[in-house]
Amino acid sequence: MAEQKTNVMRVLEQKKITYTPHSYPHGDDAVDGATVAQLIGKAPEQVYKTLVTVGASKNHYVFVIPVLAELNLKKAAKAVGEKSIAMLHVSELLPLTGYVRGGCSPIGMKKQFRTVIDASCEAQDTITVSAGKIGQQVEVAPADLLKLIRGTTADVINEE
Repeated sequence: MAEQKTNVMRVLEQKKITYTPHSYPHGDDAVDGATVAQLIGKAPEQVYKTLVTVGASKNHYVFVIPVLAELNLKKAAKAVGEKSIAMLHVSELLPLTGYVRGGCSPIGMKKQFRTVIDASCEAQDTITVSAGKIGQQVEVAPADLLKLIRGTTADVINEE
């Protein structure tokens, strides 16, 4: 399968950030994170999903967490200084970010939102996030990703 460059890959190349592209077979639907990890040969704790939320202030926030983890809304709200946070409705995702469900990347959204990556990324040499398209992922060093998206880290997931 020929590697199709996504905007995410172009941004990484433009900023001279080393990355490894991964692609996986899929239908027209998003594949769950555990399956994606298996298909690209990575441990689930190395594969991260991108979640978009809206705070009580109506500001939007992006959280990047391991695929098997669940976002803890209380911890997430605290991490960004909001009273409360809710998941963005899937119908609002594409107009807001430019990405579809299952292909949402913290890199290259229409607008740069405040982004928090779960602190578990600090234990990984590299993490894999969506390349902005279902079926494609990019593997990057967490420090490079944080710098690129001007993100921060915090403990934002439910305990196992």
